[in-house]
Amino acid sequence: MSTSPVTSHPPIHTVPIPQEILEEIETFEDEVNRLQSGDTPSDVFKPFRLQYGIYGQRQPDVQMIRIKIPFGGLNANQLRQVADIADTFATGVGHVTTRQDIQLHFVPLRHVGTIMRKLAEVELTTREACANTVRNVTACALAGVCPGEVFDVTPYAKTVAYHLLRNPLNQSLPRKFKIAFSGCKHDCALTPIHDVGLLAVRNPEGVPGFKMVVGGGLGSTPRLAKVLHEFVPMEELIPATEAMLKVFDN
Repeated sequence: MSTSPVTSHPPIHTVPIPQEILEEIETFEDEVNRLQSGDTPSDVFKPFRLQYGIYGQRQPDVQMIRIKIPFGGLNANQLRQVADIADTFATGVGHVTTRQDIQLHFVPLRHVGTIMRKLAEVELTTREACANTVRNVTACALAGVCPGEVFDVTPYAKTVAYHLLRNPLNQSLPRKFKIAFSGCKHDCALTPIHDVGLLAVRNPEGVPGFKMVVGGGLGSTPRLAKVLHEFVPMEELIPATEAMLKVFDN
């Protein structure tokens, strides 16, 4: 009688959670306790939890957890942790979104703080994946391996994403704000339908930078973005992006 081989998986490597992240999670848990004790009304709790990337579902007492994954970049260790969280606290299924996030559904509110800790142990977060914030910064799925790319945009997408994460500029916008990076002329990240789109280019001297388009979007009033700068040098990427965020907020 033959037996199937047992597949063993490497242990999940975790890192210490920074104190400021722990305090952030504890603040969320305190607000959950206040909600459940009746000290915080549900209409007050709603915008608070959205800022943390937590959506209430139509079904009672369960939440949708949106994990923010800049440029869709996950390593194997992080993916195993997400899978373990899905199996333990959700339905065992992770939904990959059009903004390169992963959503977990039917999570009891009492487990959300634990999930946030487990994500933080592998340097992931749900913070600002929802609400009127800068949503997940996306990039072409082939970035880094595309044969036609001008250069790999993933380091720049990551830099912008983490610069704006928890940034005071990003905490109370009038609406959600979306940023995308593409590395070649095919523009797989669809920069023209974003609030800020950044397309890899080189200037006539061969210096790398980005063509910046702004003001794009879908929804009830879809529109294509307009070119703001034909060339933004690397050292101006963060200031130029921040400037657009400030204009959007005023």
